Amino acid sequence: SSEVLEAIENVIQDVLKSLAQNKAPVLTVANRSDWRNIEFKDSVGLQMIPRCTTKQIRSDCPRSAQRFALILKILSMIYKMVQSNTYATKRDIYYSDTQLFGSQSVVDNIINDISCMLKIPRRSLHILSTTKGFVAGNLSYTEEDGTKVHCTYSATVFTVPSNVQGIKNLISHAKFMLIVEKDATFQRLLDDDFCKRMCPCIMITGRGIPDLNTRLLVRKLWDTFQIPIFSLMDADPHGIEIMCVYKYGSVSMSFEAHHLTVPSIKWLGLLPSDLQRLNIPKDALIPFTKQDQNKLESIQKRPYIDCQPMWKKELEIMAASKLKAEIQVLTALSSDYLSRVYLPNKLQFGGWL
Repeated sequence: SSEVLEAIENVIQDVLKSLAQNKAPVLTVANRSDWRNIEFKDSVGLQMIPRCTTKQIRSDCPRSAQRFALILKILSMIYKMVQSNTYATKRDIYYSDTQLFGSQSVVDNIINDISCMLKIPRRSLHILSTTKGFVAGNLSYTEEDGTKVHCTYSATVFTVPSNVQGIKNLISHAKFMLIVEKDATFQRLLDDDFCKRMCPCIMITGRGIPDLNTRLLVRKLWDTFQIPIFSLMDADPHGIEIMCVYKYGSVSMSFEAHHLTVPSIKWLGLLPSDLQRLNIPKDALIPFTKQDQNKLESIQKRPYIDCQPMWKKELEIMAASKLKAEIQVLTALSSDYLSRVYLPNKLQFGGWL
C-alpha cells in the first residue's frame, strides 16, 4: 500500500510543480489501444512494449481538461481507500457521482489508464471488478474472508471470487479445465453432470467476454494445478475473439498480460471443420453479417495467428463458407450430443488445436 500511495503522491507533486512554475499541469498516459505499442510473445501473449507511445492529458486544453480532472478525482478516491484499507467496485465509483462521470465506460477507461500510468495492478488500487463469471466442478478453496467454497460436492454454480488474489488453500483432483463461452452451454453441461461423468474437471464461464476476475481465476488455476485447459466456443468470429482474450490477452489490458493470459489454452471446439465433419445441416447455420466479416478479417491479421497454422486453416474454412454456428447447433444431432458424444470423443482422441 505504501508503494501505491507513493506513486499517487509523485503524480500530484508533478502537478504542484507545474502550478508553482505557472505551467499548465499535464498527465502522460500510455496509448493502450494502439497496436504499435504491442508485441506478441509466445510465452505471454500480447504485451505492451517498454517504450510505448504516450498521449498527454492537458489541464489547459478544452478537449482534455475534464478527463484530467476526472483522473485526479479517481486518484484521490483510490488514495483514501488505500489509506483506510477499504475497497470499492468500478460501479461504486461511477455511482458516487453519475453526473460527473457521465457513464460507466468513462470510469472503466480512466481506472485502466491510472493502473497503466502508475504501473500498479488494478486490484492493488483497491478497486474490485464486478464479477459475472461462474465456476463449477472439482475445486475447493478458501476466500480471503475465510469463507470455504466447495464446488466439488455441489451441483450448483459458484460466482468467481471478487478478490482472486486473496483466495488460498486451492484443492482439486481435476484432470483438465474447460472454459465455456456461454452461460447456457455451461448450465447445460452441468445439468448433464458432465464434470463428474467425464473424469473430474473444472468448468469456468465468463458468460461472454470475460471480466478481469474470471481471467485472473483461469490464470491462478493454471499456475496452481498446471492441468490442460480447453476452450469451448461458438464457431463464429466473436467466439474466437473471446478465446483469444483468455489465451493471448487484449490490447487494452496488455500492460497486465503477465497476470492474465494463459497461452497454453487449446481450442477444443466448436471448430469450423467440425461443422463439415459432422454434416451439420446448412439450414442450421447462420450467414455472416458485415460485422462478422470485419471481425474475422481483423483476427486473421493478428500476430499470434501466424504461429497457429491449424487455427489459420480453421479461419480460412470459416471465411470461405461465410457461415457461423452456435454450440447449440449440435442439438440438431441429438439433445445431449455435446456432453455424451462430442466432448468425450474430442478429449479422448485429441481433437483440439
